[in-house]
Amino acid sequence: MTTKTNKPVQTLRDGNIKATLWRNEGDKGPFYSVQFIRTYKDSEDNYQDTDSFTNGDLLKLSRLGVRVYDAIAKLRVDDQKEVGQ
Repeated sequence: MTTKTNKPVQTLRDGNIKATLWRNEGDKGPFYSVQFIRTYKDSEDNYQDTDSFTNGDLLKLSRLGVRVYDAIAKLRVDDQKEVGQ
């Protein structure tokens, strides 16, 4: 039995903040969602991920949000081109 997994279409980063873009299929066609993650090192020096952000992360998060918005807009244009072919 083969299982199809949904892989991210793009990952954008700003330092320790990353945004992962996902393409999904809905009744009205494709749509995109995004997951924001902050990476940090724990007390044992292991990398961990969290979806919690500090006030110092907010500017990075905001700027990354603009980049994600633009990336999704481009992906949607590409989707429309595929439909028109």
